[in-house]
Amino acid sequence: MTVSISRVYEPFSEQDGYRVLVDRLWPRGMTHERAHLDDWLKAVAPSPELRRWFGHRAVRFEEFATRYRAELDGNPAVDVLRAAISAHARVTLLYGAHDPKVNHAVVLRDYLG
Repeated sequence: MTVSISRVYEPFSEQDGYRVLVDRLWPRGMTHERAHLDDWLKAVAPSPELRRWFGHRAVRFEEFATRYRAELDGNPAVDVLRAAISAHARVTLLYGAHDPKVNHAVVLRDYLG
């Protein structure tokens, strides 16, 4: 099984496999049809408090990653995501953030590693 990440605004590809949106908020300007989602796991996203604190500021990314992993340790939604991953040969975690290297999906993918 392969887990990758992609920005939800990127064009849909059959190569994505099972597509899971891992953002708590629906991506601005994105339609459900264009997103081509198989699932939306809001509960696996960072808490609203952590998301607001982080604010996608690169200087906070390392501390954000530490705090987010701590949230994931006690989050039952991780088991739901792991079950989806084990049921599909390829899974793509979708996120809405602009920066492909400084976002929670990077941390989540590595956490699931």
